[in-house]
Amino acid sequence: MGTVKTILVTRLSAMGDVAMTIPVMKQVLEDNPDVEIVFVTNRNWGALCGGIPRLTFFPADVKGVHKGVKGLYCLFREIKKAYRIYAVADLHNVLRSKIIRTFFRLTGTRVASIDKGRAEKKALTRREHKILQPLRSTIERYAVVFRQLGLHCEMGRKPVFTPRPLTDAVTAITGAKGAEKWIGMAPFATYREKMYPLEKMSAVLEMLLQEPNQRVLLMGGGKQEVALLTELSAKYPEAIVVAGRFSLTEEMAVISQLDVMISMDSANMHLASLFGIPVVSVWGATHPFAGFMGYAQAEDNAVQISDLTCRPCSVFGNKPCFRGDHACMEWIKPAQIAEKVNKIIS
Repeated sequence: MGTVKTILVTRLSAMGDVAMTIPVMKQVLEDNPDVEIVFVTNRNWGALCGGIPRLTFFPADVKGVHKGVKGLYCLFREIKKAYRIYAVADLHNVLRSKIIRTFFRLTGTRVASIDKGRAEKKALTRREHKILQPLRSTIERYAVVFRQLGLHCEMGRKPVFTPRPLTDAVTAITGAKGAEKWIGMAPFATYREKMYPLEKMSAVLEMLLQEPNQRVLLMGGGKQEVALLTELSAKYPEAIVVAGRFSLTEEMAVISQLDVMISMDSANMHLASLFGIPVVSVWGATHPFAGFMGYAQAEDNAVQISDLTCRPCSVFGNKPCFRGDHACMEWIKPAQIAEKVNKIIS
């Protein structure tokens, strides 16, 4: 083996976006034995990188010591001192990542960055004269960046990670995984337009709990979500609240043991995808055509109202419903979700 090439990869954003980088980086490392990757991302997402040889997590604190141009220059200096960087793969292409890659480019380092396809996404989401067609997936857009750096990266569909054992601390709450089918239910998303109404998800939960030998684990994060899920479990005591009780490492182990995940267009879809867990994904204002479907997920498992001409109205679900009735979510019947789940389980 010749000289090892160290590739710096940057993606400083939300957990779901970062989770989508993991299958691509693992594939790059498998296809290029002479490469190692230093991955700069949010300091909270280190658990996503565990167990992948030659992938090093480098935490960035962009709200603290690495804030602003001065902080990003400190980050650049820290990386440069620790590693001899062969090339930079910017998988984010926002102001922060542009500043970091510019510091490296000025030292003669080769740089490649993601093309987010903004024009075609605008055509997909505009209100009139919409061009409704599948766009290149985000996973594939990430892969292209590495190819621009002269690296092989041919994406397959195999899971990134194998199932992980549960600790005693986890099984004290969830119980041991026996013959029961485990269903993860993650009803939240960053924006309201991406969320199935909780009262309707409650009806889905009721249907699932009527089936024998099925256990539902309620997932989410943040105090408000934990409080809402705790209320839900008070109504349905057979459902177990996982949200807010475990570290990311422990929660990933729980996800790895699921038989199916119910998720919005959000992080839990992408976490489940890393373990090859089938996801029944629920889509409202956003659309799988924009390229954010979970890695290697079957599109047949997506639940959405296909004949609403206003969909999708945004790429990220961050624009208010101009109709005012949230039809894209409100028109989905709880039975549609429950039926998809039971079909996968059976």
